[in-house]
Amino acid sequence: MSKRPVRADYKVFYPISTRWSDNDTYGHINNVIYYSYFDSVANRYLIEEGGLDIADGAVVGYVVSSGCDYHAPASYPEAIEGGLRVDRLGNSSVQYGIAIFREGEDEALAHGHFVHVFVDRAANRSVPIPEGLRAALEKLTAG
Repeated sequence: MSKRPVRADYKVFYPISTRWSDNDTYGHINNVIYYSYFDSVANRYLIEEGGLDIADGAVVGYVVSSGCDYHAPASYPEAIEGGLRVDRLGNSSVQYGIAIFREGEDEALAHGHFVHVFVDRAANRSVPIPEGLRAALEKLTAG
């Protein structure tokens, strides 16, 4: 398992509402739910800061790769937050670093990566990241 990240490793944070259905038989948030948290954190940033139009925009982001390391359990109804940064910004793709934190705690419960390739919706082919999205993503570049 990789090193447990801390809040200072991330640039922006969003609150996440856990749901009763997020819990599994063992009484904690199921591992697959963290991927939906990652998706929500990245897309919220793209919509709010980059102007991504998920309903009618000509360009959309497709997930092509993801991974997660788990460090400590959480369960409903805990208050948690997702931290976001950009680990790699390419011509048509971006790799995010995302971590989930318990509200008020410095060490991540889980962290991982998530890769979007930007695609022309009509042609279904990769395209360069639009300028507004690129500018927003550059603000989150790690390092």
